[in-house]
Order: sequence, then structure tokens, then C-alpha cells
Amino acid sequence: MASTQRFLSQFCKNTPNLLNSSSKLQRLPASVFVRHSNYLSSPPVRPRREYPEVEIVRDAPEWKYVERLLPQKTVPSPVKKAEYPSGWKPQTAAALPDLKYFVARTKNHMVPVYLQTTFRGQRRITVIRRIQGDIWELERELRVVVEKARNGKLCASRVNEMSGQIHFHGDYVDVIREHLKQNGF
Repeated sequence: MASTQRFLSQFCKNTPNLLNSSSKLQRLPASVFVRHSNYLSSPPVRPRREYPEVEIVRDAPEWKYVERLLPQKTVPSPVKKAEYPSGWKPQTAAALPDLKYFVARTKNHMVPVYLQTTFRGQRRITVIRRIQGDIWELERELRVVVEKARNGKLCASRVNEMSGQIHFHGDYVDVIREHLKQNGF
């Protein structure tokens, strides 16, 4: 304790008095930003004539640059190509009139086949959504495809006619998605 006091007294003798010399420095105006917590503590609104005039332009020539940055309201239809780099294929079954069932694409033009994982990853269920028409016929076709992928083993499935969904017990997303793409869905 005594050594600390000796050090401080020696240090203070050797350094100029900072507090007295700081008063000689030039003071700059400080702008303080005040954030009001609610409308009662905020300042009252001034008359409208004190605010600057704002010109509202509806059809400015510069607006086209802003419109490019705004997100589109709907997903644009894809550009027609022979082959896409990602491997995506457009839906071709919509043109066929004699289909017993139809699997509609999502709004992003993707095949509606999903994997649901529950019970900490222990249960995997493949879900096919957006099915219209004879859902039982589609379930029979997909069951054959899934059982072929399982080397002939039986596979549990569940059909929900009201919501237009088929559930297969297991992870068969790639197998079912490829089968639906080959059929034009």
C-alpha cells in the first residue's frame, strides 16, 4: 500500500497537471441525439410550413432503375431452353388431357416432394403434395417404384385424399422426384 502511494506521488510530480491544462483546449459544440421513449416525451409537431416542401413524382424517368431492385410480386415463368444447367426440367404433363392424376408444381416451379424428419432424426417420411385426380392410382405406381428401390421389400404408405398428399415411410425423395420428372410432372 505504501509503495503504491509513493509511486503515485512520484508520478504526479513528474507529469504536468492534466486537469488544469485541459481547460485551455478548445471546446467543440457537442450534438446530442435524443431518443424519445414515447409520444408524451417527444417534442410537439411544428407547423407544416416549417418543414421543407417535397415534390412527389409518379412517372419519373429514373423510376425504372428503382423497379429493377424491387422484388417481383410473382415468380416469373422460366425461360424456354433445351437443357438447364441445374438439371431442372419444366412440367410437360399439363398438356396431356387423358391423365388420371396430376401433381402440380409449386409456385417456384419445383416438384412438391419433401422429407419430414421427426423424433430427433429417427423417423423420415417422404411427402408428396399437391396431388389432383385419382390419388390411389398414383400411390400404387409410386409404391412399385419405392419397393423396387428397396430391393422388393414392402413399404408403408399413407394417403390423405382431403389434402391431396401421400406419405411414404422412409427417405425416397430422390427416387420419387425422378419418377415424377420422367412422367412429366
